[in-house]
Amino acid sequence: MVAGGGWLISLGGNWYYAIAGVLSLGSAIALWRRRPTATLWFGALFVLTLAWTILESGSDYWGWVPRFALVLVFAIGFSLLLPGLHAGFSRTKANGVTALLVVAFLIAGGLAFVPHNVTEASNVPAMADNPFEADTGTGVGHDIPSTDWPAYGGNQAAARYSATSQITAANVKDLKIAWQAEAGDVPKDSRWGVQNTPLKIGNMLYVCGYLNKVVALDAATGEQKWAFDPGITPKSVPYTPSCRSMAYYEDPASAATASTPNAPAPVANTSAQCDRRVIVGTLDARVIELDAQTGQRCQGFGKNGEVSITEDMGEVYHGYVAITSPPVVIRDTLVVGHTTVDGMRAFGPSGVTKAFNVKTGELKWAWDAADPENPAPRQGKDLYKRGSPDVWTSFTGDDKLGLVFLPVANASGDYYSSSRTENENKYSPSLTALDVETGMPRWSFRNTYHDVWDYDPGSPPTLVDYPQADGSKVPAIIFPTKNGETYVLNRATGKPLFGVEERPVPQGGFEPQARSKVQPFSLFNSLAKPDLKPENMWGLTPLDQLVCRIQFAQADYRGKFTPPDVDKPIIDYPGYNGGSDWGGVAFDPSRGLIIANYNDMPNYVRLVLRKDADRMGWKARDVLNDPATEAHAEGAGDPQEGVPVAVNVNAGWQLPFTGMLCKEPPYGGIRAIDIRDGRTVWDRPFGTARENGPFGLPTGLPISIGTPNNGGSVVTKGGLVFIAAATDNLIRAIDITTGKTVWSAPLPAGGQAMPMVYEQDGREFVVITATGHHFMHTPRGNYVVAYALPK
Repeated sequence: MVAGGGWLISLGGNWYYAIAGVLSLGSAIALWRRRPTATLWFGALFVLTLAWTILESGSDYWGWVPRFALVLVFAIGFSLLLPGLHAGFSRTKANGVTALLVVAFLIAGGLAFVPHNVTEASNVPAMADNPFEADTGTGVGHDIPSTDWPAYGGNQAAARYSATSQITAANVKDLKIAWQAEAGDVPKDSRWGVQNTPLKIGNMLYVCGYLNKVVALDAATGEQKWAFDPGITPKSVPYTPSCRSMAYYEDPASAATASTPNAPAPVANTSAQCDRRVIVGTLDARVIELDAQTGQRCQGFGKNGEVSITEDMGEVYHGYVAITSPPVVIRDTLVVGHTTVDGMRAFGPSGVTKAFNVKTGELKWAWDAADPENPAPRQGKDLYKRGSPDVWTSFTGDDKLGLVFLPVANASGDYYSSSRTENENKYSPSLTALDVETGMPRWSFRNTYHDVWDYDPGSPPTLVDYPQADGSKVPAIIFPTKNGETYVLNRATGKPLFGVEERPVPQGGFEPQARSKVQPFSLFNSLAKPDLKPENMWGLTPLDQLVCRIQFAQADYRGKFTPPDVDKPIIDYPGYNGGSDWGGVAFDPSRGLIIANYNDMPNYVRLVLRKDADRMGWKARDVLNDPATEAHAEGAGDPQEGVPVAVNVNAGWQLPFTGMLCKEPPYGGIRAIDIRDGRTVWDRPFGTARENGPFGLPTGLPISIGTPNNGGSVVTKGGLVFIAAATDNLIRAIDITTGKTVWSAPLPAGGQAMPMVYEQDGREFVVITATGHHFMHTPRGNYVVAYALPK
């Protein structure tokens, strides 16, 4: 305490730790000598610590834990020594002091089980007849789903809302496992996390498992109907083996003759084969179309039922280009994005997004953010700019407007921007709308200018409509972002429907000439919390809190958008895991409520000069997924070959010894937002300490600490929000009118995926895949779990 406290003072930090260290030494020495002055020394430490805790933390419960808890424990032990130190101090008096301190400790411990940092529900909108439902056309998958779940987000609007109402807050306590199945294999190396949300069509449930093995299950029983193996090896895995979902296409003529919503797909030996198709994008960059009834390849699509998106890209290293999010069908056009692995090469394969005829596989257009006005198909080699921005996350479209809405990521080399072209800076990171017939951009909205914080958009956008007094509706799109800003735009024009304010941000850093003087901030709603202060540093004891405060003082941190540098680390808050990441938001069109789960964690980031990175052996690899190589967080020792700097990111800003995060809880939350005006209706910490604790050891305690979370939610007409996502390995139901959890159940593996809800044979099912995630440190598996009320 004395040494570390002195170090902190030299950095301009708080004096408490050094003073407390001196008082602790004074008390220890006096105790060793059995001198009564030990009480004076310790009493001074106790009073100083209590006063300092009140001054810095006030009523912030989590702020009290590292400051006062250990001193309170020491005080209990010290009280037992009082009769031996003071001749006139009786054992009875000592026992009274001990009892008082023990009661204080028990009360303090009990308060841990009371949720803190809660915004209680207020003025919750009443249900209506879906006034905010998005009108995206009349085809299959456009209406609010109930019996089926034909798209990743439920329907084309990606609202993640189901019209089912059988399960309610009153009976959800009776929810039980209806069936459990396994899909695909369980990864054996250090990278896992399929993140899959199945599709449900008719009486079939389609699941994408590890290495893109597609399994069709009976939606009522979980019995396997068919399986398809695309023949992918683990070496094709980029960062995680994600297969977030698949796409579904139904020929309009087939849809017109379908007699019921639950009608099975046509049998394979008729002319109707492949009128209903399940479309999977693979980790080795292929798009494969399968007959929904049989699992056989649709031979009329491309070659042998597949196309490769890497044609014309030039050199593609093994594992660098992968389709980890579902393709999207708009009208008769299949649009496919892909991930290009971050951090290895600044000029790796292109991020070009391609569109194909959904029936034939013919290339219709190819949009490259580096050459945005020339989307016409090309033939040749290496036709697209290397390292151009990709579209790695999920996206959606609008049949009625003929638009596809792409969350465009950064050009490769996330933490250096001077090498980016004018077009790359114009279109990334952004939400960009393309004409689905031509691939030409209609509009683009940038969420960060000249990004060097890895703030590429990870969330799929959600479509809503705003009713007007004259009966018309304004088409809108909800655009959540990693840095917590939530924008609402007119989806026909890209113009903000609520204010966006450009505010001055810190300047300087490694490439000061490239930094934008302002950044866009949403006036609708922001999931971002206030800037960090030294007082927000945390730990289980004053010692690990002291280490975090020293690191805070060593960093360059001037609030949001502090530019990264080689001279000092920076604190990137919120970090690249959100705000809102690939889980996105759900939307209740009957109440007009956005449900957003989010992360509230910083990253500790430092740029590394090329010569230093070379000396440490940070080199891009030609094959990414070597099973003998331990997985690490994105940005941790990434070489960024091709630009002057590498980068080292401490994701979540964790201490290496205990694994605890330097920022005080909560680390994640869930919020309801009124679409009418952006008002926060309720907000609560999300996730418990059940499977979390120091040194990676689970505490088993149901303390609402608010954990990191990845994976979105689903809302039902029954008034429930179903979500897993958190690192406590629970799936839970939340009452949408209060924000309180009304049911939860443990999963057999981590639940980093979005649930789905459907009805089959008159019974409502809640289904989630539980496959875990290596980045979230949740256990791996290959489970599909379905919950329902007892028959």
